[in-house]
Amino acid sequence: MGGFFGVVSKEDCVFDLFFGVDYHSHLGTRRGGMAVVTPNGISRAIHNIENSPFRTKFEDDVLEMKGNMGIGCISDYDPQPLIIRSHHGTYAITCVGKVNNVEEIEEKFLENNSHFQEMSGGEINITELVASIINQKKNLIEGLQYVQEIIDGSMTVCLLTSKGIYISRDKYGRTPAVIGKKANGDYCVTFESFAFLNLGYELYKELGPGEIAIIDKDDGVKTLVEPGNKMRICAFLWIYYGYPSASYEGVSVEKARCNCGKFIAQRDNVRPDSIAGIPDSGIAHAVGYSNWSGVPFSRPFVKYTPTWPRSFMPTMQEKRNLIAHMKLIPIHDLIEGKRLMLIDDSIVRGTQMRETTEFLYASGAKEVHVRSACPPILYGCKYLNFSRSTSEMELIARRAILFLEGNAKPETLKRYHNPDSQEYKNMIDYICRELHFTSLQFNRLDDLKSACEIDPEKLCTYCWDGKE
Repeated sequence: MGGFFGVVSKEDCVFDLFFGVDYHSHLGTRRGGMAVVTPNGISRAIHNIENSPFRTKFEDDVLEMKGNMGIGCISDYDPQPLIIRSHHGTYAITCVGKVNNVEEIEEKFLENNSHFQEMSGGEINITELVASIINQKKNLIEGLQYVQEIIDGSMTVCLLTSKGIYISRDKYGRTPAVIGKKANGDYCVTFESFAFLNLGYELYKELGPGEIAIIDKDDGVKTLVEPGNKMRICAFLWIYYGYPSASYEGVSVEKARCNCGKFIAQRDNVRPDSIAGIPDSGIAHAVGYSNWSGVPFSRPFVKYTPTWPRSFMPTMQEKRNLIAHMKLIPIHDLIEGKRLMLIDDSIVRGTQMRETTEFLYASGAKEVHVRSACPPILYGCKYLNFSRSTSEMELIARRAILFLEGNAKPETLKRYHNPDSQEYKNMIDYICRELHFTSLQFNRLDDLKSACEIDPEKLCTYCWDGKE
């Protein structure tokens, strides 16, 4: 995915910018970047963060960069922010989202003599593509509107000029964009709401879906394009992506996760010796389960975090699985002879959970029951690059359906949406056997929606039910 942070300050902004961006490190794994407006133009730094955290890579840049306005990002793929020179003047741009019709847009623009700088894999930098879309129009506001008009997918854009920071939330608000304000009149804009709390900002406003605003260095925040009426914010922000201290649309991640655990417990009839959450994002789900059920919460294994990155680093799948296995360390006194229940945020491919279960059995566990905080994932995300699966058939639920039905056609998949159907039960039984669990249960989609505590019609649940 990725995240962004921007600052418009009456004094030097680099300290706030540096730590604001760093607070987004859980959202990306590949590149980090910062850009600030200086008297001589825009100064920028981009570093590879695949093997070292953002903070260590940018310590020297913080000492050298100076300016009152800046933007920065953590990127899971493209190097950004980019500096763009066009008829709009010079600006820096960073974005979060996914474009499904890249080739269509590329072909259209090449006909108009536009050109693109290819990345190392022969692919186009999506941030550059977004800038090219903006540059088709006579001003930045129309350009940002054009982005929302022609992109199939989702795109939130943060754009830095000598005047201020433009922020355009994606058309249906699938990702957040939040503005904070200090008592002295400084402003910031951020993906994660918690990122500004320790920097002295308070919540000023959350942009609505499709809203475009500018944080002007002289006049403060102005809405340039009013928000639309339709919202489809990604429910996975609460289930997995979001940091525990983050809030979206007024609902905290930690609260929603505890709610998920409670709803799972209410529908469960297994009574294990203890409940454990897969670190880190499964822990709050497990706490919610434990609090409601009365079954003790425990930590039969811990994640070694001082030097190991998250489980989906690096980008090669075989390495992710190896790291996921190596960094979980069992505590034998809490495993041997025990009936354990593990709760994870999701089961995508199933590889990591199967390996976790196997090492618990090898460590003496009597039973290993598994619960997922979200329903089976049946569709690859079209909007946020949730999974870099080369095929939807990598999804364990899809493989189960293919085995049971011999095909995974759209009309076939729909029969597996209903958690009360026999088809759904057969799918769960297959996954349970395949991954060697004692028992398996997924959270229901209706319960997940209730856990998020906002209007269900405002949630994007495409990866579970295929509804756009």
